Amino acid sequence: AVWVSFVRLWRRVFDCVPHRRVRRMMDAPSRGAMDPQMEHLVLELSDPSTRENALLDLSKKRESFPELAPCLWHSFGTISALLQEIIAIYPMLSPPTLTAHASNRVCNALALLQCVASHPDTRQLFLQAHIPLYLYPFLNTVSKTRPFEYLRLTSLGVIGALVKVDDTDVINFLLSTEIIPLCLRTMEMGSELSKTVATFIVQKILLDDVGLNYICATAERFFAVGAVLGGMVQMLAEQPSVRLLKHIIRCYLRLSDNPRAREALRQCLPDLLRDPNFTACLKDDVTTRRWLAQLLINVGHASAGAQVAQMQGGTNNA
Repeated sequence: AVWVSFVRLWRRVFDCVPHRRVRRMMDAPSRGAMDPQMEHLVLELSDPSTRENALLDLSKKRESFPELAPCLWHSFGTISALLQEIIAIYPMLSPPTLTAHASNRVCNALALLQCVASHPDTRQLFLQAHIPLYLYPFLNTVSKTRPFEYLRLTSLGVIGALVKVDDTDVINFLLSTEIIPLCLRTMEMGSELSKTVATFIVQKILLDDVGLNYICATAERFFAVGAVLGGMVQMLAEQPSVRLLKHIIRCYLRLSDNPRAREALRQCLPDLLRDPNFTACLKDDVTTRRWLAQLLINVGHASAGAQVAQMQGGTNNA
């Protein structure tokens, strides 16, 4: 059954690539607009003997090649080569045998997919081919070793690149998958940086009306998200992180825009968010203080909200 799923996903990739145009990026009329070094490295991705070095070089230099994403997508066999790199890691996930070298190599491939996911000319093609589904097994891992943590973080970066641009089509696609439970898992057990990226993804989903309505449609979904957010607040009492707290507060504030969720938050919002000692770390972040003050007002703690709003602080770090 797993193999059948892979075959179906593989076919989607090729269905989304216009076959008659598959070499267009490499044809003579457009070659003048392409960086010769980029073209050479992309071609080397299709050769197993040169792929590893090409992955490394392209991942390091991808910011220097503005048209790398379209070139990756439209050049023959390149996306298939990147997917082969991903699938080759699956046997190392359970039992967990992933090495640092294997993790670094697949993360270089993921960095190129992130480039494709973030480019306006290839984002929709990336979604139509259901490429993000290939990353979900990585997000479903629980090992806390460095190779696995790096793998999860880089995979989250690909999803983060998708949601960074406000696009309801992206949100609809992600909600049709298991992205919410996978992000919640990372928010519970990941490193501080992985927690931050996963919370950012949930935040961006919530900021879209479709995402907010989806999460608030059932009590089970709302309380699943609320329980994880609450657990992270408790964790931050022992291991403070301003950047993570910022995303948590924004998630809570957005949830409070939904009438049913707002009523529930009156009962389940962590008391720590009303503790001046806990929120003192926000004194220099004007935007997050404003979010927290509005959240507390929304859920019926006007006096605490006013206290946060009056907190002495410095410049806006948003």
